[in-house]
Amino acid sequence: MALPRSQARGWVKAAKMAQRRRPAEDTGGPQSPAPGSQRAALYVHWPYCEKRCSYCNFNKYIPRGVDEAALRRCLVIEAQTLLRLSGVRRVESVFFGGGTPSLASPHTVAAVLEAVAQAAHLPADSEVTLEANPTSASGSRLAAFGAAGVNRLSIGLQSLDDTELQLLGRTHSARDALQTLAEAQRLFPGRVSVDLMLGLPAQQVGPWLRQLQGLLRCCDDHVSLYQLSLERGTTLFTQVQQGALPAPDPELAAEMYQEGRAVLREAGFRQYEVSNFARNGALSTHNWTYWQCGQYLGVGPGAHGRFIPQGAGGHTREARIQTLEPDSWMKEVMLFGHGTRRRVPLSELELLEEVLAMGLRTDVGITHQGLFQ
Repeated sequence: MALPRSQARGWVKAAKMAQRRRPAEDTGGPQSPAPGSQRAALYVHWPYCEKRCSYCNFNKYIPRGVDEAALRRCLVIEAQTLLRLSGVRRVESVFFGGGTPSLASPHTVAAVLEAVAQAAHLPADSEVTLEANPTSASGSRLAAFGAAGVNRLSIGLQSLDDTELQLLGRTHSARDALQTLAEAQRLFPGRVSVDLMLGLPAQQVGPWLRQLQGLLRCCDDHVSLYQLSLERGTTLFTQVQQGALPAPDPELAAEMYQEGRAVLREAGFRQYEVSNFARNGALSTHNWTYWQCGQYLGVGPGAHGRFIPQGAGGHTREARIQTLEPDSWMKEVMLFGHGTRRRVPLSELELLEEVLAMGLRTDVGITHQGLFQ
């Protein structure tokens, strides 16, 4: 899985030499770009998964022969185009999400990072996160992603109960999850986040809390707690609608959430956002940009972005959505340099509403400076 030397040059090489950065201390959060600045975060969407989980309605596809070289080329082109159109000169963080980006080749990650570093300033200590599923993240593969420039992992454990994992349609077992977590911590110490779901059909408070407590005995410094949302069109939604599974109990889910918050606080975690908890300053720099309404560029099929197209002479922040279906998106990228399907200029009122809605999700809240940046 080792990368060729040519792939490890430039920014990747500098990043490997840079000291690992911690986000800001727990008295606040990382500094995020002002709405009209020339700084931004960058999100890269990998649209493929091994299978579709029973609860998932995200923009993802089960591959039937992926031309990764073509997809890689399009990700590079679109990243460069959007950086030029946005006028962004400094990329604060990069997040590879999906889908299951740990199914991608580390060469793809390295190529995107090199392209970003060529088009803008990507500091050597920038947070570069990769979402990973246990069944696609062996130790050697994780090490290769580290060599490509990744310095933070977000692992979709979701549960440490095999019956619940089967219900969710996950491809890994609880044992797989713990093995991957241990390997990730060895390779990325202090930079591993884990997801845990609550509010599943028939789930009870006591057993779920024991899962969380067990996870805290072996996890790193960032935990995300997500309540199951039954989405129309998913297998789980259909099973509940047809009576094959009981509907999740919102009162029990609320109790799990409150009890889970208490357990995490006792373990030294700060709840810096509704679903996210960190200790030792290990906040997600990338996600903090979203919650503080900084600019971000969305690259890849179905990716979303929020930025002012200053490089194209624009003065108003736009919400952008890229074309959803991968083959159509690639055709558009090859024709136009990007696959933006929808552009929506945001009014001052809409921007204010976003600042309020996002700021109230965090423990910092809304500051005078945040309102009038």
